[in-house]
Amino acid sequence: MKLKKFYQEVVSKGIEADVRSKKEIDSLLKDKKKQFEALGKKEKENFDKDCLFNPYADTRILVGDLEDEVKTIIVGVDVDVGEIVAIDRLNQKGKKIDLAVSHHPQGHAYAHFYEVMDVQVDICVKEGLSLGVSQNLLEQRKAQVARRVSAANHLRAVNIANLLDINFLCMHTPCDNLAYLFLRKKLDKIKPSSLGEIMDILSSMPEYNYAAKNNNPPQIVIGSNKSRCKNIHLEFTGGTEGPKEIYKELSSSGIDTIIAMHQSEEHFKKCKEANINVIFASHIASDNLGINLMLDHLESKQKLKIYEFSGFRRFNRKNKK
Repeated sequence: MKLKKFYQEVVSKGIEADVRSKKEIDSLLKDKKKQFEALGKKEKENFDKDCLFNPYADTRILVGDLEDEVKTIIVGVDVDVGEIVAIDRLNQKGKKIDLAVSHHPQGHAYAHFYEVMDVQVDICVKEGLSLGVSQNLLEQRKAQVARRVSAANHLRAVNIANLLDINFLCMHTPCDNLAYLFLRKKLDKIKPSSLGEIMDILSSMPEYNYAAKNNNPPQIVIGSNKSRCKNIHLEFTGGTEGPKEIYKELSSSGIDTIIAMHQSEEHFKKCKEANINVIFASHIASDNLGINLMLDHLESKQKLKIYEFSGFRRFNRKNKK
């Protein structure tokens, strides 16, 4: 598989799993094209042209030739300078790794990753919140995240990958979309009536079971095993945590339980104030779920030799129903 094809498959699978319709995403891409065409010559040179076909700002080829063959990859939740140097050492020992794959974004994919937060509006609207409230609160949160990210030295790992001639790609929201859709379907099918039943669902998945064996299991942080639940909100995609003010609105719309990859202390306190049950599903295990689902798709296109590192563990569902 060419690197270009690998990248295209990641993006297309992310779109397939998106809560937004294909029509809605096509409309977003058309708006980007209009924005690009309205720019002057100099501005067009600096424009990230990938966003004309890829709606996920946090998913990019960071280093590499589009025509390079990809047969052996190494996959991690976080790939930074240390991991890139480790890959170089592994290649010296004969591993012949064609591509480093990070889940969390690096480089220019990190610099504007907050743009993917828009999908949170669509998720909240589907769960009963008004478009105006969801949109306004999210815009404030996006601006906050943008200010924080602007100070980061986001090219460090990319610079090292360039120096060591290591192909480098990150795939964030497409994988998170897959994890969201996978768990959403399970919840809708099983219809758990208590937090204990949700915990049973999570523990039945190899990613969460593996995390539990390493002392990082899913945990109920507000409520108990016997706490009843009916309307469950998933915080599994959309870049990072949304606005903490959203929990009061979610509670008013009937949401009684949140399953989150993780939460800040401020977000946790707002859930408590809103009387919402909260389960932390385990951040890295949840990332692993999405990555594994994406790798299942990629391996349906071509067999890949996959090395695991940086918090990633491969579990294959291709032949399992």
